[in-house]
Amino acid sequence: MQIDLNADLGEGAPHDRELLAIVSSANISCGAHAGDADSIANAIALARAHGVRIGAHPSFPDRENFGRKAMQLPVPSLRNHLLYQLHALRGMALAQGAQLSHIKPHGALYNQAATDSKLAEELALILQEFDPQLAVVGLAGSQLLRSVRQLGMTAIAEGFADRRYAADGTLVPRSQAHAVIHNPQQAVAQCLEMICEGKVTSIEGQRIDVQVDTLCLHGDTPEALVFAQSLTNALNEAGVRIARSNNIS
Repeated sequence: MQIDLNADLGEGAPHDRELLAIVSSANISCGAHAGDADSIANAIALARAHGVRIGAHPSFPDRENFGRKAMQLPVPSLRNHLLYQLHALRGMALAQGAQLSHIKPHGALYNQAATDSKLAEELALILQEFDPQLAVVGLAGSQLLRSVRQLGMTAIAEGFADRRYAADGTLVPRSQAHAVIHNPQQAVAQCLEMICEGKVTSIEGQRIDVQVDTLCLHGDTPEALVFAQSLTNALNEAGVRIARSNNIS
């Protein structure tokens, strides 16, 4: 058994270097929600050095709220903001001899596109316009992944080590209590449940089906490095190898 382990990086958090020695894929900020030219370039360089696959992590233009506030942008504006971010990150990667392999929307954009079919269709079309060969990472079972597949693009189903799930398979909003997991043992248990059993236990206590290709660790959480180390040890003990998803080139 194997699982791709990814982290959201280049956001100015303190553990990029250590996490990039553990994960197999990195989603690097495009600068709209966090990070700057230096933190982004450093994340790209470290990813290259460790042989970690590089993906773009575009967001709503919302640095004030770390890209986690719901927004309703007109489609032309959303397209402009996303293409601006994606081309900028691709340019920074190319400057270091690196290539992009995937795109993972960030924060509110990611979560809204998980349930809003219209936004999911619009977002998928914008990502296809940028590069139809890149895989798209989205929440397992989401509207975004359905839209991506309908366009013939590669969809990567994602689960979360450090977020709790609602009974419908969506992530519990961060505004609610206990939405974020801070206990390493609980995070590890949730990951093993998803990988080994194809299930996740919702915050209401229901076990729901979930099939994941990759697991995410948020690089901006204080526990990110502890989670990564604990999860790596637990996966090794369970005979699960951390490796790039076969769905991403």
